[in-house]
Amino acid sequence: MFVENLKETLNLGEKLSQKLNPQSIVLLKGPIGAGKTSFVQGIARGLSISEDITSPTFALSHHYSSGKIPLIHLDLYRLEHSSSAKEVFFSEEEEALQSEAILVVEWPELIEPLIKDFWKIEISYAKNFGRHYEIRDPKNFLTFS
Repeated sequence: MFVENLKETLNLGEKLSQKLNPQSIVLLKGPIGAGKTSFVQGIARGLSISEDITSPTFALSHHYSSGKIPLIHLDLYRLEHSSSAKEVFFSEEEEALQSEAILVVEWPELIEPLIKDFWKIEISYAKNFGRHYEIRDPKNFLTFS
């Protein structure tokens, strides 16, 4: 699916939020500046979360509980070793399961092989402008493209 601007990115995230359930895991892949956090802002908007959604790059995770479903936003960019990424991910996954939250993970490359059922969103830069989104559901069916 081609997305031209921030407004369309937010709308796509909001559209996806309607397909997510408590305890869903969403893996977001894409280069720096591709719009991963903006996409999470759209998901949060769809969940009626009132807090400002910001990148958790330095904090590693942010928890939002004001919406219809809680949201945990995890960013593994700064973690270089798979053991550190696993430790952080499994801790946040446990929290998501207990609180029936949706868990969204940016930069999931180190932990992706460990997860069974997840939504996978791959973002790439389009040729001249905009972004291309490929969204697969937990059964690996292309949901949006």
